[in-house]
Amino acid sequence: MNDTRPADPSSAPINPHLVLVAAIILPGSGQVINREPVRGLVFVFFIVLLGAYTLKTAAPDVSLVGKFAGGLFVWAMAIFDAYKRARIRFEMWRHASARR
Repeated sequence: MNDTRPADPSSAPINPHLVLVAAIILPGSGQVINREPVRGLVFVFFIVLLGAYTLKTAAPDVSLVGKFAGGLFVWAMAIFDAYKRARIRFEMWRHASARR
């Protein structure tokens, strides 16, 4: 079951903005900080896989960004995913703590 609730309801989850910064700096780290290491490894796997694929299949005159477009796209999705899931976790905690 893929649950977005924090493990301990009394402890505050990590600030979503810190998760966002970590995900931008290192692919998959946002998911690891969100306590979803397998999800982070899956993102890293596909970043490497698609980055290598587009590097090998891109025309020689394509820019460096174009050669790694597949990996960069998955990295962008990983950043969005890490922030979104951290934000959901944070808002659920905030809502639960406001009800007490």
